[in-house]
Amino acid sequence: MFEEYSMAELTDILFMQGFAGLILFSVLVLMALGLAIIFGQMGVINMAHGEFMILGAYTTYLTSHIFETYLPALFDGYFFVAMALAFLVCFALGVLVEWGMIRFLFKRPLDTLLATWGLSLILQQSYRTFFGAREVGVTLPEWMMGSYAMTETIEVPINGIFVMVLTLFIASGVYFLMFRSLWGKQVRAVVQNRPMAGAVGIDTGKVDRYTFGIGCGIAGIAGSAFTMIGSTGPTSGQLYIVDTFLVVVFGGAQSLIGTIASAFTISQSQSTLEFFLSGSMAKVITLLIVVGILMLRPQGLFALKIRQ
Repeated sequence: MFEEYSMAELTDILFMQGFAGLILFSVLVLMALGLAIIFGQMGVINMAHGEFMILGAYTTYLTSHIFETYLPALFDGYFFVAMALAFLVCFALGVLVEWGMIRFLFKRPLDTLLATWGLSLILQQSYRTFFGAREVGVTLPEWMMGSYAMTETIEVPINGIFVMVLTLFIASGVYFLMFRSLWGKQVRAVVQNRPMAGAVGIDTGKVDRYTFGIGCGIAGIAGSAFTMIGSTGPTSGQLYIVDTFLVVVFGGAQSLIGTIASAFTISQSQSTLEFFLSGSMAKVITLLIVVGILMLRPQGLFALKIRQ
C-alpha cells in the first residue's frame, strides 16, 4: 500500500488526515462540552442534545438568509451574530425544557433518557414541518471561502481553521466560567455535595436550570460551526449524538480536561484509521478500543472525586 506513495506524498496525506481529525475534534468538543456540563452536574441523559445543535444550525441558516436578503452590506459579519443568536435561542429553550420537564424527573436518569428521546422526536418533526425534509446549507462569507496554502502541496480550508479557533475560544470560556467565576463555584459545590450546597444558601434549582440552559446554548454554537462543514437536516444531530456521549463517558463525565482529551483521542484515532480502512470499519475499531479501555477504567480517563 505504502509503495504507491513517495515519502513526501505520504507525509502530506497523513498531515491532511490529521487536519481532518482536528476538524472532527473541534465539532465533538463543542458538542461534548455542553453535554458534559449537563450530564456531569445534573446526571441528566439528554438524548435531545443533537436536536439542540441542529436548532443552532437552523438559526444560523435563517440569520444567513435574513442578512443576505435585507442586510447585504453587513453579510461578511453575519456569522458572529448567528452564533450569538444560536446560543440565546438554544439557551432559552433549554431553560424552558428544564423548568417544564427535567426538574420533575430529577434523580431518575432512565426517565430523563426516555423523556428527552421523546423531545428529540418532537423537535425533529418540528424541523420537518418548518424547514422541510431536505437538507439546507448556509452561504458562507467570502472571507471564509477558499484555503490557506501551508506548503506547495498542502492547503487547509479556512473554515476549518475558523472552527478550530472557535473551539479554542469556547473551551477557554467554559473553563473560566466553571473554575474562575462565582457561578462555577456554585456548580461545583452542587456537584460535590448538593444537600450541603443548599444548606449554605445556594439555589440548587436555579443552578440546575441555568446549567441545562448553558449546556444547550453551547450545543447551539456547535450547530453554527456545523453549518460550515456540512449541510443541515432534521436528523443531522443524530449523526453526532452517539459519538458525543462516547466522548463524555470516555473522558469522565465531570471532567472538562477529560472531555477535551477524549475528543482528541477519538477523532485522531478515527481519522488515522480511515486512511488504512473504510470509514465504517475505522469507527468500529475506534469504538472497540474505547470500550476496551472503559472495561479497564470504568470512570473514564479523568474522574472527579465526589463527596457523598
